[in-house]
Amino acid sequence: MPDEEHHKPFEHRRLLVVSTNYAPELTGIGPYAAQLAEHWAASGAETHVLTGMPHYPSWRTDPAYRGVWRAEERRAGVTVHRRRHYVPPRQSALRRAAFEASVLAHGLVTAPALRPDAVISQMPSLAGGVIGARLARRHRVPYIPVVQDLMGAAAAQSGIRGGDRAAELASRAERYALGAAALVGVIHESFVPRVTAYGVDPGRIRLVPNWSHVQPPSGDRAATRARLGWREDTPVVLHSGNMGLKQGLEVLVDAARLAPEIRIVLMGDGNQRDALLARAAGLPNLDFLPPAGAEEFTDILAAADVLAVTQRASVLDMSVPSKLTSYFVSGRPVVASVADGGGTAQEVQRSGAGLLVAPEDPAAVLGAVRKLVESPEAADELGAHGPQYVARHLGREAGLARFDALLTEVLQDARGRSRR
Repeated sequence: MPDEEHHKPFEHRRLLVVSTNYAPELTGIGPYAAQLAEHWAASGAETHVLTGMPHYPSWRTDPAYRGVWRAEERRAGVTVHRRRHYVPPRQSALRRAAFEASVLAHGLVTAPALRPDAVISQMPSLAGGVIGARLARRHRVPYIPVVQDLMGAAAAQSGIRGGDRAAELASRAERYALGAAALVGVIHESFVPRVTAYGVDPGRIRLVPNWSHVQPPSGDRAATRARLGWREDTPVVLHSGNMGLKQGLEVLVDAARLAPEIRIVLMGDGNQRDALLARAAGLPNLDFLPPAGAEEFTDILAAADVLAVTQRASVLDMSVPSKLTSYFVSGRPVVASVADGGGTAQEVQRSGAGLLVAPEDPAAVLGAVRKLVESPEAADELGAHGPQYVARHLGREAGLARFDALLTEVLQDARGRSRR
């Protein structure tokens, strides 16, 4: 048996991961939480996850879990503890607060009856961060929050109704959760200034970037386009993922209205889907597709001519879309309609796999798309940088190794303190 199969670095350790989102959710932070927990289980740890009912990105509870208050499952060696929570069908500051409050209350009152060696939480949600901090304090064990998004900044920048008051409350919760941490993980360096502004010592912050969690495309591109009804002579611009406020997807609807010769495809779900459908009424060159399954996801991405990532102009330092890691794997060029200088713009520039244009500007989006369509060889060359960037910087093994190092450091520090 190979030596690595005997290597169980976290054997005899018990870990609790707190993440409102988890498998079987296929987008957002759910896949990262699941792959991390499964990796630690395979590394010998008794791994538990405290999570909610699957609901993302549709913001509707998965039919298999409707009416369920609590559930315990075994998934790939991980014990998953699910707790019911409110799922708002539409987003406002008040509804989001009710969502977080229900996650917090049910998670704290019915936390798993176990004492972990460390608690790791994914932020967002706010409730997950607070739950992780409270449970770690209750058991007097190290706490590691991992910042995937900053909800205080999100409320202020995303345009959600009542966002200013929500931003104040969210920032208080984030300050509490981050202040209780032994170490803080951030997925992108653009989050560091806000995390330090909450009073976190920069020496306690560790960079743990997301990895590419999907397989490279393997299907025949022409066959995939034919199956989807995409003509070879019609350029296709695809956006995949959450349809929320911060994405500002109105820019793509308006681009479709300006360019009937280009097909715009919005694939996914989210709380703004109905509003986008209404805005797109009567546009024959704009399609809405449901979220794709894992087996065909990257084949569909690779079948497009251009992949779009969009954000409202106000979004700067609160989010780096997880979709980018999947976009890069596909080998297609990216057009990023995002604020210059934000984390998303930095990541696209660093990859060399896309073009940046001004946010909320449909004419600018179309200008970049036409440039790529008119120069297919240049577009292919640009897109080829994506898989190269993934191979160099976004591999799963390297990403999980960073988390191993983070956890090892915390456990060693805790052991040293217990001996003093």
